Amino acid sequence: MTLNLVLLQPLVALFAGILILAIPRLLNYIVAIYLILAGIAGLWPHMFR
Repeated sequence: MTLNLVLLQPLVALFAGILILAIPRLLNYIVAIYLILAGIAGLWPHMFR
């Protein structure tokens, strides 16, 4: 089974949602890390042109 970006993003969102419900103070860190990773994933194909 290959784990591609289309499958990875919903899994990360689900995991982050569960963590936010369990520990609401983590919201800032979870959102920041998710945005950084989503930005890197979006820019990655364009970095090596």
